[in-house]
Amino acid sequence: MKRKAMAWVLPALLVALSVVGSGAPSSARNEQAAAVTSTTGVGHQYDTTHVYVTPGDVDAFVTSWEATFGGTHTAKVVTTVTPTPSRTESELVLSPVGTLSVFDFKTPVPYPFGTERTGWLVHDLDQGVRQARKSGANVVVAPFDDPIGRDAVVQFPGGVNAQLYWHTKAPSYAPLDTVPDNRVYLTADSVHAFLRSYLRFTQGRIVSDQRAADAGDIGLPGRTYRRIALRSPFGNTVVSVTDGHLPYPFGRETTGYAVRDLTATLHRAEAAGATVLWGPYTAEGRSNAMVRFPGGYVAEVHEEKEQR
Repeated sequence: MKRKAMAWVLPALLVALSVVGSGAPSSARNEQAAAVTSTTGVGHQYDTTHVYVTPGDVDAFVTSWEATFGGTHTAKVVTTVTPTPSRTESELVLSPVGTLSVFDFKTPVPYPFGTERTGWLVHDLDQGVRQARKSGANVVVAPFDDPIGRDAVVQFPGGVNAQLYWHTKAPSYAPLDTVPDNRVYLTADSVHAFLRSYLRFTQGRIVSDQRAADAGDIGLPGRTYRRIALRSPFGNTVVSVTDGHLPYPFGRETTGYAVRDLTATLHRAEAAGATVLWGPYTAEGRSNAMVRFPGGYVAEVHEEKEQR
Protein backbone atom coordinates (compact mmCIF):
# COMPACT_ATOMS: atom_id res chain seq x y z
CA MET A 1 0.00 0.00 0.00
CA LYS A 2 2.86 2.35 0.82
CA ARG A 3 4.45 1.94 -2.59
CA LYS A 4 1.11 2.46 -4.37
CA ALA A 5 0.50 5.57 -2.34
CA MET A 6 3.92 6.97 -3.20
CA ALA A 7 3.37 6.18 -6.89
CA TRP A 8 0.28 8.42 -6.75
CA VAL A 9 1.75 11.18 -4.60
CA LEU A 10 5.08 11.70 -6.35
CA PRO A 11 3.72 12.60 -9.83
CA ALA A 12 1.36 15.11 -8.24
CA LEU A 13 4.23 16.60 -6.27
CA LEU A 14 6.40 16.89 -9.38
CA VAL A 15 3.62 18.63 -11.33
CA ALA A 16 3.19 21.09 -8.48
CA LEU A 17 6.94 21.77 -8.34
CA SER A 18 7.14 22.36 -12.09
CA VAL A 19 5.08 25.51 -11.80
CA VAL A 20 6.88 26.90 -8.76
CA GLY A 21 8.74 30.15 -9.44
CA SER A 22 11.46 31.94 -7.55
CA GLY A 23 8.83 33.64 -5.46
CA ALA A 24 7.24 30.38 -4.33
CA PRO A 25 6.11 30.07 -0.73
CA SER A 26 8.66 28.60 1.70
CA SER A 27 6.61 25.40 2.04
CA ALA A 28 6.93 24.75 -1.70
CA ARG A 29 10.67 25.41 -1.58
CA ASN A 30 10.95 22.98 1.32
CA GLU A 31 9.13 20.31 -0.71
CA GLN A 32 11.52 20.90 -3.62
CA ALA A 33 14.52 20.62 -1.31
CA ALA A 34 13.14 17.35 0.08
CA ALA A 35 12.84 15.95 -3.45
CA VAL A 36 16.50 16.77 -4.12
CA THR A 37 17.55 15.27 -0.79
CA SER A 38 15.95 11.97 -1.73
CA THR A 39 18.69 11.37 -4.33
CA THR A 40 21.66 12.06 -2.06
CA GLY A 41 23.79 9.34 -0.54
CA VAL A 42 22.53 7.94 2.74
CA GLY A 43 26.02 7.24 4.11
CA HIS A 44 29.40 6.06 2.86
CA GLN A 45 28.91 2.67 4.55
CA TYR A 46 25.93 2.08 2.22
CA ASP A 47 27.97 2.55 -0.97
CA THR A 48 28.68 -1.11 -1.68
CA THR A 49 31.30 -2.31 -4.13
CA HIS A 50 29.89 -5.16 -6.22
CA VAL A 51 32.26 -8.13 -6.25
CA TYR A 52 31.62 -11.01 -8.66
CA VAL A 53 33.92 -13.87 -7.62
CA THR A 54 35.02 -16.91 -9.57
CA PRO A 55 32.36 -19.58 -8.96
CA GLY A 56 33.07 -21.51 -5.79
CA ASP A 57 35.52 -18.97 -4.33
CA VAL A 58 33.21 -16.83 -2.20
CA ASP A 59 34.35 -18.32 1.13
CA ALA A 60 38.02 -17.97 0.25
CA PHE A 61 37.50 -14.37 -0.81
CA VAL A 62 35.60 -13.35 2.32
CA THR A 63 38.11 -15.07 4.62
CA SER A 64 41.06 -13.38 2.90
CA TRP A 65 39.39 -9.97 2.87
CA GLU A 66 38.50 -10.04 6.57
CA ALA A 67 41.98 -11.26 7.52
CA THR A 68 43.41 -8.29 5.63
CA PHE A 69 41.07 -5.49 6.67
CA GLY A 70 38.94 -6.85 9.50
CA GLY A 71 35.15 -6.76 9.56
CA THR A 72 32.26 -9.18 9.50
CA HIS A 73 29.89 -10.70 6.97
CA THR A 74 26.27 -11.74 6.78
CA ALA A 75 25.09 -15.30 6.28
CA LYS A 76 25.16 -16.53 2.70
CA VAL A 77 21.85 -16.78 0.89
CA VAL A 78 21.00 -18.22 -2.50
CA THR A 79 18.64 -15.83 -4.22
CA THR A 80 17.73 -13.93 -7.38
CA VAL A 81 19.09 -10.38 -7.55
CA THR A 82 18.33 -9.69 -11.23
CA PRO A 83 15.01 -8.90 -12.98
CA THR A 84 15.33 -12.01 -15.18
CA PRO A 85 15.84 -15.58 -13.91
CA SER A 86 19.21 -16.27 -12.26
CA ARG A 87 20.58 -17.69 -9.04
CA THR A 88 23.48 -16.43 -6.99
CA GLU A 89 25.03 -17.11 -3.64
CA SER A 90 25.24 -13.69 -2.02
CA GLU A 91 26.53 -12.11 1.16
CA LEU A 92 27.39 -8.68 2.50
CA VAL A 93 30.87 -7.92 3.85
CA LEU A 94 31.04 -5.06 6.35
CA SER A 95 34.65 -3.95 6.78
CA PRO A 96 36.18 -0.77 8.22
CA VAL A 97 37.49 0.26 4.78
CA GLY A 98 34.30 -0.32 2.79
CA THR A 99 31.17 -2.40 2.30
CA LEU A 100 31.05 -5.13 -0.35
CA SER A 101 28.17 -7.01 -1.94
CA VAL A 102 29.66 -10.35 -2.96
CA PHE A 103 28.08 -12.54 -5.65
CA ASP A 104 28.92 -16.13 -6.58
CA PHE A 105 26.56 -16.88 -9.46
CA LYS A 106 25.32 -20.43 -9.93
CA THR A 107 23.82 -19.56 -13.32
CA PRO A 108 25.13 -17.38 -16.16
CA VAL A 109 25.00 -13.70 -15.17
CA PRO A 110 22.25 -11.83 -17.08
CA TYR A 111 23.49 -8.79 -19.01
CA PRO A 112 24.38 -6.07 -18.02
CA PHE A 113 24.94 -7.29 -14.47
CA GLY A 114 28.58 -7.69 -13.60
CA THR A 115 29.38 -4.36 -15.28
CA GLU A 116 28.03 -2.21 -12.43
CA ARG A 117 30.80 -1.17 -10.08
CA THR A 118 28.85 -0.13 -7.04
CA GLY A 119 25.46 0.02 -5.35
CA TRP A 120 24.22 3.35 -3.99
CA LEU A 121 21.46 3.44 -1.40
CA VAL A 122 18.94 6.21 -2.14
CA HIS A 123 15.99 7.48 -0.14
CA ASP A 124 13.60 7.20 -3.09
CA LEU A 125 14.41 4.95 -6.06
CA ASP A 126 11.97 6.50 -8.52
CA GLN A 127 13.24 9.98 -7.74
CA GLY A 128 16.81 8.75 -8.04
CA VAL A 129 16.11 7.34 -11.51
CA ARG A 130 14.50 10.61 -12.59
CA GLN A 131 17.47 12.56 -11.28
CA ALA A 132 19.88 10.24 -13.12
CA ARG A 133 18.07 10.93 -16.40
CA LYS A 134 18.07 14.69 -15.73
CA SER A 135 21.79 14.57 -15.09
CA GLY A 136 22.45 12.99 -18.50
CA ALA A 137 22.84 9.37 -17.38
CA ASN A 138 21.07 6.50 -19.13
CA VAL A 139 18.88 4.00 -17.30
CA VAL A 140 20.24 0.69 -18.60
CA VAL A 141 18.14 -1.49 -16.26
CA ALA A 142 14.72 -0.10 -15.39
CA PRO A 143 13.55 -0.35 -11.75
CA PHE A 144 12.76 -3.87 -10.59
CA ASP A 145 11.90 -5.63 -7.33
CA ASP A 146 14.43 -7.75 -5.48
CA PRO A 147 13.83 -9.87 -2.35
CA ILE A 148 14.42 -6.93 0.03
CA GLY A 149 13.67 -3.80 -1.99
CA ARG A 150 14.03 -2.26 -5.43
CA ASP A 151 16.94 -1.60 -7.80
CA ALA A 152 17.91 0.05 -11.08
CA VAL A 153 21.18 0.40 -13.01
CA VAL A 154 22.26 3.72 -14.52
CA GLN A 155 25.14 4.54 -16.85
CA PHE A 156 27.04 7.81 -16.85
CA PRO A 157 28.85 9.13 -19.95
CA GLY A 158 32.03 7.19 -20.53
CA GLY A 159 30.27 3.88 -19.83
CA VAL A 160 30.39 4.03 -16.02
CA ASN A 161 27.62 1.86 -14.54
CA ALA A 162 26.21 2.14 -11.00
CA GLN A 163 23.29 0.41 -9.32
CA LEU A 164 20.76 2.39 -7.30
CA TYR A 165 18.98 0.51 -4.55
CA TRP A 166 16.30 1.01 -1.94
CA HIS A 167 15.41 -1.36 0.91
CA THR A 168 11.92 -2.03 2.21
CA LYS A 169 13.43 -2.00 5.72
CA ALA A 170 16.13 0.67 6.10
CA PRO A 171 19.54 -0.94 6.72
CA SER A 172 21.80 0.11 9.59
CA TYR A 173 25.57 -0.33 9.19
CA ALA A 174 28.38 1.05 11.34
CA PRO A 175 30.28 4.07 9.94
CA LEU A 176 33.52 3.35 8.08
CA ASP A 177 37.00 4.06 9.42
CA THR A 178 38.11 5.27 5.99
CA VAL A 179 36.09 6.12 2.87
CA PRO A 180 37.05 4.14 -0.26
CA ASP A 181 37.61 5.64 -3.70
CA ASN A 182 35.41 4.77 -6.65
CA ARG A 183 38.14 4.47 -9.33
CA VAL A 184 37.13 5.49 -12.85
CA TYR A 185 39.32 5.38 -15.97
CA LEU A 186 38.29 7.66 -18.82
CA THR A 187 39.66 9.21 -22.00
CA ALA A 188 40.02 12.92 -22.68
CA ASP A 189 37.09 12.55 -25.10
CA SER A 190 34.65 11.41 -22.41
CA VAL A 191 35.77 13.06 -19.18
CA HIS A 192 33.96 16.38 -19.64
CA ALA A 193 30.55 14.78 -20.25
CA PHE A 194 31.14 12.34 -17.39
CA LEU A 195 32.00 15.06 -14.88
CA ARG A 196 29.02 17.21 -15.85
CA SER A 197 26.59 14.30 -15.45
CA TYR A 198 28.21 12.60 -12.46
CA LEU A 199 28.64 15.74 -10.39
CA ARG A 200 25.07 16.83 -11.09
CA PHE A 201 23.66 13.49 -9.98
CA THR A 202 25.88 12.99 -6.93
CA GLN A 203 25.79 16.68 -5.95
CA GLY A 204 29.55 16.42 -5.73
CA ARG A 205 32.51 18.73 -6.24
CA ILE A 206 36.05 18.58 -7.60
CA VAL A 207 38.58 18.79 -4.76
CA SER A 208 41.71 18.47 -6.90
CA ASP A 209 42.55 18.33 -10.61
CA GLN A 210 46.19 17.40 -11.26
CA ARG A 211 46.96 17.84 -14.95
CA ALA A 212 50.43 16.29 -14.60
CA ALA A 213 50.15 13.70 -11.83
CA ASP A 214 52.87 11.07 -11.49
CA ALA A 215 51.69 8.18 -13.68
CA GLY A 216 53.83 5.78 -11.68
CA ASP A 217 50.80 5.22 -9.46
CA ILE A 218 48.96 3.70 -12.44
CA GLY A 219 51.93 1.59 -13.49
CA LEU A 220 53.59 4.11 -15.82
CA PRO A 221 56.63 5.59 -14.03
CA GLY A 222 58.30 8.48 -15.81
CA ARG A 223 55.04 9.66 -17.36
CA THR A 224 52.20 11.92 -16.28
CA TYR A 225 48.42 11.79 -16.47
CA ARG A 226 45.40 13.80 -15.35
CA ARG A 227 44.08 12.78 -11.93
CA ILE A 228 40.81 14.26 -10.66
CA ALA A 229 39.54 13.72 -7.10
CA LEU A 230 35.82 14.19 -6.38
CA ARG A 231 33.82 14.27 -3.16
CA SER A 232 30.06 13.81 -2.81
CA PRO A 233 27.41 12.36 -0.51
CA PHE A 234 27.99 9.13 -2.46
CA GLY A 235 31.64 8.98 -1.35
CA ASN A 236 35.00 9.60 -2.98
CA THR A 237 35.80 9.19 -6.66
CA VAL A 238 39.18 9.26 -8.42
CA VAL A 239 39.07 9.83 -12.17
CA SER A 240 42.16 8.82 -14.15
CA VAL A 241 42.25 10.41 -17.61
CA THR A 242 44.57 8.37 -19.84
CA ASP A 243 45.22 7.35 -23.44
CA GLY A 244 44.21 3.79 -22.56
CA HIS A 245 47.79 2.48 -22.72
CA LEU A 246 47.55 0.85 -19.30
CA PRO A 247 49.54 -2.13 -18.02
CA TYR A 248 47.69 -4.94 -16.26
CA PRO A 249 45.92 -4.77 -13.83
CA PHE A 250 45.21 -1.02 -13.97
CA GLY A 251 41.66 -0.32 -15.06
CA ARG A 252 40.51 -3.71 -13.76
CA GLU A 253 40.02 -2.35 -10.25
CA THR A 254 36.84 -0.45 -9.43
CA THR A 255 37.63 0.61 -5.86
CA GLY A 256 40.62 1.92 -3.93
CA TYR A 257 40.87 1.32 -0.17
CA ALA A 258 42.61 3.67 2.27
CA VAL A 259 44.62 2.10 5.09
CA ARG A 260 46.76 3.45 7.93
CA ASP A 261 49.79 1.24 7.25
CA LEU A 262 50.17 -0.06 3.69
CA THR A 263 53.16 -2.32 4.40
CA ALA A 264 51.39 -4.12 7.25
CA THR A 265 48.21 -4.43 5.18
CA LEU A 266 50.07 -6.03 2.27
CA HIS A 267 51.75 -8.51 4.61
CA ARG A 268 48.35 -9.52 6.01
CA ALA A 269 46.91 -9.82 2.51
CA GLU A 270 49.68 -12.13 1.30
CA ALA A 271 49.44 -14.24 4.44
CA ALA A 272 45.70 -14.60 3.74
CA GLY A 273 46.16 -15.89 0.19
CA ALA A 274 46.06 -12.62 -1.77
CA THR A 275 48.68 -11.65 -4.37
CA VAL A 276 50.35 -8.25 -4.64
CA LEU A 277 50.30 -7.64 -8.40
CA TRP A 278 52.13 -4.30 -8.38
CA GLY A 279 53.80 -1.92 -5.96
CA PRO A 280 53.99 -0.48 -3.50
CA TYR A 281 54.80 2.75 -5.32
CA THR A 282 55.33 6.01 -3.47
CA ALA A 283 55.06 9.51 -4.91
CA GLU A 284 53.59 12.88 -3.92
CA GLY A 285 52.92 11.79 -0.34
CA ARG A 286 50.99 8.71 -1.39
CA SER A 287 51.86 5.00 -1.51
CA ASN A 288 49.70 2.46 -3.31
CA ALA A 289 49.64 -1.13 -4.51
CA MET A 290 47.40 -3.44 -6.51
CA VAL A 291 46.18 -6.64 -4.88
CA ARG A 292 44.26 -9.63 -6.26
CA PHE A 293 42.21 -11.55 -3.71
CA PRO A 294 41.01 -15.16 -4.01
CA GLY A 295 38.09 -15.24 -6.40
CA GLY A 296 39.81 -12.82 -8.78
CA TYR A 297 38.81 -9.49 -7.21
CA VAL A 298 41.45 -6.79 -7.87
CA ALA A 299 41.67 -3.82 -5.49
CA GLU A 300 43.86 -0.76 -5.20
CA VAL A 301 45.13 -0.19 -1.64
CA HIS A 302 46.74 3.07 -0.58
CA GLU A 303 48.19 5.02 2.31
CA GLU A 304 48.27 8.81 2.21
CA LYS A 305 50.51 11.04 4.26
CA GLU A 306 49.07 14.22 2.82
CA GLN A 307 45.58 15.49 2.04
CA ARG A 308 44.73 15.29 -1.66
